[in-house]
This record gives sequence, C-alpha cells and structure tokens, in this order.
Amino acid sequence: MDKPILKCVIVDDSTLQRLSIVKLIENHPSLDLIAEYNNAIEAKMGLANNDIDLIFLDIEMPILSGFDLLDDLTKKPQIIFVTGKTKYAFKAFDYDAVDYLRKPISKERFLNAVHKVITNYKLKNDEGFDDEDFIFVKSNLKKRKVFLNELRYIEALGDYVKLVTEHDALVVLSTMKAFEALLPSDRFLRIHKSYIVNLEKIERYNSKVIELDNQQLPLSRNRKNDLVEALSASMKS
Repeated sequence: MDKPILKCVIVDDSTLQRLSIVKLIENHPSLDLIAEYNNAIEAKMGLANNDIDLIFLDIEMPILSGFDLLDDLTKKPQIIFVTGKTKYAFKAFDYDAVDYLRKPISKERFLNAVHKVITNYKLKNDEGFDDEDFIFVKSNLKKRKVFLNELRYIEALGDYVKLVTEHDALVVLSTMKAFEALLPSDRFLRIHKSYIVNLEKIERYNSKVIELDNQQLPLSRNRKNDLVEALSASMKS
C-alpha cells in the first residue's frame, strides 16, 4: 500500500526551531506542512478551521503553553512534542504524545518519531488492522506501544526481557512466560528458554539455530518439531 500523506503543522515561538523542523518535514515524503504558528493562540484559531493529522508542538510559549493548547482542542491530532527541556516528558505522555523530541532535533530521532505517527495512522485507517496488532509495555517508566508486525524477537534477561523490533530495542520488567501468554500463539513461538520469535521474521533454520536476516538465534532440540508445525500452519493460514 502507498504511504499516507499526513497533514501537519508546527507550533513553536522560536523562528530558528521552526525553520529546522520545516526542513525535516519538506524532506519527508509522507508529510505535508499546512501551516506554522509562532504561538498557541494563533494555532488554536488555525486548527479550528483545518483537519490536521499531526502537530509538532513546543511546550514553553508565551500566554498559552503547548499543554494549554491541547486542553482547548476538541479534536486532538497526533502530537510530537518538541522542546529544549526534559522536565515535561512525563506530563507530555499524559497527553498521549507519540514522541518527545529534545532540541536540537536529530534527523534520526525525527524519522523514528514520524514512523510511529504513520504506523498509528495506518492502524486507525487501514482495513485489516485490529486491537491484537499491538501491545503496550512499560519501559523506562513510560508506556510504549509495540506493533506485533514490527516485533522480531524477545530475549530473556534475568528479571527482564528485551523486545527487539525493526527499529529499536527496549527492556521490560517481565517474564518470558508472561509474554508467551500475551502474544498470539499462531504468530509467535518460544524456540528456546531465552527466546520467543516472530514466525514471520524467520528466513532459515536448521536443527540448532534460526536466522532472522543475518542474525542467528538458538533453537532448542525439543522445540524443533514445534517450530516445523508452527511454520507449516502459518503458511496454510
């Protein structure tokens, strides 16, 4: 499916910061910049007349803060906060922010944040998605949405587990047993005491290892038959 084009606006009282975000947006094929606002009051009026998918939003601004603006909006687009300070991070996620970018913004962090927005948009608008296509996990005191089609494998790390996705990895206080129960058994399989793998990501396997791209994970001898059966069932479905 073609990538969606998301309408976005920038709300930031810093001219230089707006210019830097404009440049990043203009170089992204899935973003369409509709407007820039140098304060939340103008943004509030502008957003009342435009259907917007995404706001790049500063927090500390004169008269109305970024939080004040969101409190006044009846229809809330997806939000990426852009700020020079980290002290608002926890509050930002109370507003269901997709991401929290600290100035100056790196291109890599920008692209990762926009990727999350696009994935959320497709989840909401595309047919064929349902509530089982993602899970919420708590990592570094924040709840993160993890999309199952991007989850490559899970690795046991003592009292924690590491979730490795197509884009990053995060560590969660949990057990492998809990994730075995949480994940759909027709898509994920425990191949070893320390690994659960996404069956769709497996490219090759033998009696000892499975391969995901150029990465190898160990396969327990008593799990090989389970793997063969699971892969066979997934091909038929």
